[in-house]
Amino acid sequence: MSAATIEAPSRQPRTRVKRRRSGAPIHVALIAIVAVGLLPYLFVLTTSVKTNEQFATSYWAPSFPLHFENYATAWNQIAPFMLVSVVVAAISIVGIVALSLLSGYVFARFQFPGRRFFFTLVIALLMVPSIASLIPLFVMMRDLGLLNTLWVLIVPRIAGGAVLGTILMKTFIEGIPQELFDAARVDGAGAGRLFRSIMLPLSLPVVGTVSLLTVIGVWNDFFWPLLTVTDNALKPVSVGLLFFRGQAGTDYGAMFAGYMIASLPLLLLFLFLSKYFLAGIQGGLPGSH
Repeated sequence: MSAATIEAPSRQPRTRVKRRRSGAPIHVALIAIVAVGLLPYLFVLTTSVKTNEQFATSYWAPSFPLHFENYATAWNQIAPFMLVSVVVAAISIVGIVALSLLSGYVFARFQFPGRRFFFTLVIALLMVPSIASLIPLFVMMRDLGLLNTLWVLIVPRIAGGAVLGTILMKTFIEGIPQELFDAARVDGAGAGRLFRSIMLPLSLPVVGTVSLLTVIGVWNDFFWPLLTVTDNALKPVSVGLLFFRGQAGTDYGAMFAGYMIASLPLLLLFLFLSKYFLAGIQGGLPGSH
C-alpha cells in the first residue's frame, strides 16, 4: 500500500473541518440578521397581549397575565377594513395578471416593428418615482369621478402593477423552450391555443409571483388611500389601523393585536406560495432545479 493511499483518509477530515470553520462566520452573520429581523415581530407579539398599564410598566419584557381578548377587540375593529383590502387585492390581481400575461407574451414571442422601443418604454416607467406622479394621478382620478370609490384604489394599482408584471412575464416566458411552441404549431395550434394550452399553464410560477407582489402592495399602501378615500367603509386595513388611536388615548394592546392580524394573510400567502414566488423570480419552474 502506497503512502498516498494511507494519507488520503486523514486529509479528508481536515478538509471538512476547515470548511466548517470557514463557514461558521457566515452562519453567525445569517443568524444575527434573522434575529434582528424578527425582533420587531416579537415586540409586536408580546405587546399585543398587554394592557396599557402593562405596556407602560413593562415596555420590552413580556408581562402577565396575558390578555388575549385584545385580539377579539382588534378583529371586531379591523374586519371590515380587511374585507376592503381583500376585494381590492383580488380585483387588482385579476387585472394585473391579465394585462401583464398578454403583454409579456406578445413581447416575448412575437416580432413586430418597435418591439424593443416599446419594451424600453415599459422599463423606463419603473424609473419614475411614485411621488412624481401623485398629483397628476390625483387630478386624473378627480376628473374621472373616481375619488372616494373602490376604483380609485384599484385602477392605479392595476396600472402600476402591470409595468413590473409585464417585465417579469416577458422574462419568464422567454425561458420557456421554443420547441414546445414549434411542435404545437406543427399540430395546427394557433396563437390563442398556444396561449391557453402551453404558455398559461407553464407561467403559473410567475403568476404566483405577480399575485403575491400585488397583495403586498395593496396591504402596504397607506398614503394613497388616506388621500383619496374619506368614506370609512371604503378604507383598507392599512388606514383602518389608525382608528385605534382615539381622542381618549390609544389602546396599545388592541392596536398591536390588529397589526398581528393584518400581517397574517401575507405571512400565510408567502408560506404557501414561496416555492412559486422564488421560481417566478428565478425564471424557472418549481421543482425543476
